[in-house]
Amino acid sequence: MLLRLSILSLLIVGLAGCATAKMRLSQEIAPQISTEVAVQVGTAVFEQVGAAVAELAQSPVSSDDGGADQVEEEMGLVTRVIDGDTIDVMLNGVNTRIRYLQMNTPERDEPCYRESTQANADLVLGKTARLVADQEKVDRYDRLLRFIYVDDVNVNRALVEGGFAEVVLYPPNDAHYDEFVRLEQAAAAAGRGCHPTGIFDDGSTTR
Repeated sequence: MLLRLSILSLLIVGLAGCATAKMRLSQEIAPQISTEVAVQVGTAVFEQVGAAVAELAQSPVSSDDGGADQVEEEMGLVTRVIDGDTIDVMLNGVNTRIRYLQMNTPERDEPCYRESTQANADLVLGKTARLVADQEKVDRYDRLLRFIYVDDVNVNRALVEGGFAEVVLYPPNDAHYDEFVRLEQAAAAAGRGCHPTGIFDDGSTTR
């Protein structure tokens, strides 16, 4: 146990590459094992820490969501579904309002509001979601703008494909736009979700 704690202490200070810390570790564990072995342990741990830090620093940020040089991601529990395109997610202990990117669903006083809200809830409520940003991170109402993933399912895409959402382009965010347009056209042709009500027949995909 003492050896494990000593190595943990070394890992904390090891990021600074402190030779003094390595010697301190060797002295702490020397009573349990030989001084030579203690020095070898300390040296090996420092080498591993240095290699891990170097690898992390050189690792590129990657994601399957285009539209930004660096893709911002968060994880959080979905605590409330507001409607078909808006949810609350617990992020860092704060209940945070999230607006789905690239899509729009019926408002409270419009046809198919209940159906689209329920479709969204079925996909996300009470589940841990991965939130992926595009270029613009926050809208004018201070809501975070995100693509929502649950169990690797892109919820935005699923709602459009199911006919419960229409595609809307809010520049400069444009990731998945062309794909979503094709999915909406297929959903409309098949009469899926809200399309039979005519709620999405405004002839525009921009706002």
